[in-house]
Amino acid sequence: MSIEKSSHSGEHRELGGSAGLPERFENPGLEPHRHRLADSDPKRAKRSERQIALIFTISILASIAGVVGYAVFPVDIDRASVLNVRWSTLVVGLGLGIGMLGIGVAAVQWARALMDDGEKIEDRHPMSAGPAAHQQSLEILRQGADEANIARRPVLKGAIAGALALAPLPFLVPLIGNLGADWDISKFKRTAWAPREDGSGDPERFFEGTYRYLARDPQDTKIRAADVTNGNIVHVIPHGLPEEEHYLEEKAKAVVLLVRVDPSILKEAPERADWSYDGIVAYSKICTHVGCPVALYEQQTHHVLCPCHQSTFDITDAAKVVFGPAKRALPQLPIKVDPEGYLYAAADFDEPVGPSYWQRER
Repeated sequence: MSIEKSSHSGEHRELGGSAGLPERFENPGLEPHRHRLADSDPKRAKRSERQIALIFTISILASIAGVVGYAVFPVDIDRASVLNVRWSTLVVGLGLGIGMLGIGVAAVQWARALMDDGEKIEDRHPMSAGPAAHQQSLEILRQGADEANIARRPVLKGAIAGALALAPLPFLVPLIGNLGADWDISKFKRTAWAPREDGSGDPERFFEGTYRYLARDPQDTKIRAADVTNGNIVHVIPHGLPEEEHYLEEKAKAVVLLVRVDPSILKEAPERADWSYDGIVAYSKICTHVGCPVALYEQQTHHVLCPCHQSTFDITDAAKVVFGPAKRALPQLPIKVDPEGYLYAAADFDEPVGPSYWQRER
């Protein structure tokens, strides 16, 4: 490598000339190739082959475990429980993750231990897409296949085929299993807060048999307006909901955040003037981004935050989005107080809760 003739480099040669710096540096070339033990010792090569086959086998077993876990821990509404949902998510996730990871680790180990690792030098030449370049590319691919030694290793060939075939199953089986699920999207437009038209509700749970009382989650005790202090946040469900059928399905749509602020700082549209009570406002707890629970409250800013992706909503301004990926405000639950001071829902949410979906209408 020659040294450029510049004022800087010239100064460098002048300063270093006495040190005997050469004008050019010879190409040192490649270091002598060091063969791996597996290249010269058949026992080592066989051991590496068994190790790789074992990793593929672990991948296969993990994929099977994910599918079995989906069957053992059903998550359909009729049979699901919170524990089932947790275990199903854990087992299916681990099965899919370990299955894919095993394939990657085994492939890397295969390349390190069994494939040819000799250094190759390819001289630079003008890029061309002619027949000669195509033939050279095909030859490189054939050479790579030969160096992988797949044909001469039937155990590994079967292991990698099985791992690749089974690894997607923990993802595909739940997907196929849900094809027959209930896709009635009209259920998203109504929650357990909706008033009973016939007024037949239990007086303990419903005001005048029609309007649902607010209750603390998970205690299921009714809430008085006087118990909600300024700056306090209460997690709310419809009173009596835990004793009803399809409890988890209904709770997932009906959970509410109840907050009390100074009434003078509330920015309420005229049509929503009677939706709050003395500074107490109620909003859906389900984030409008991807449906995570909005559970963090900043008392000084009156903002509620979703911990999943940091979407932030302003409680004092109709729960509008002030930060984050969410695009819509949290739906508001109109509330009132009965003669004894207990809070109840005067109507259902003003719009469907949760993230957007097809055919969504306000």
